[in-house]
Amino acid sequence: MNKLLQMISSFFSKGAYNLDGYHFKNEFTKSSDAVLLDVRTKPEYAPGALPSAIYIDFLGSAFSLELAKLDKAKRYFLYCRSGKRSSSAVSEMRKLGVEAFNLVGGIGTWPK
Repeated sequence: MNKLLQMISSFFSKGAYNLDGYHFKNEFTKSSDAVLLDVRTKPEYAPGALPSAIYIDFLGSAFSLELAKLDKAKRYFLYCRSGKRSSSAVSEMRKLGVEAFNLVGGIGTWPK
């Protein structure tokens, strides 16, 4: 029982919005109001993206303006190459009152 409590505590201390590939894809596919956001750079995005993903470059000068346009009633699922930029973007979105989730480990952890 102690081990279970430690796992739960660890999960919440890291942020319940940081999801591994399996849980990220599961939450995204079961949400009727879900939006998938790709926050990689143009060179990273060019070879391809996950199906239905909307592209917003986290490092681009218009990123904050793009965030302001988002529908706060929707749930956003973000990914990048490694999970670091998407984690930062999720933090910014949550400060704005937007429900957002990060794909820990980046696009490579998306289950096939």
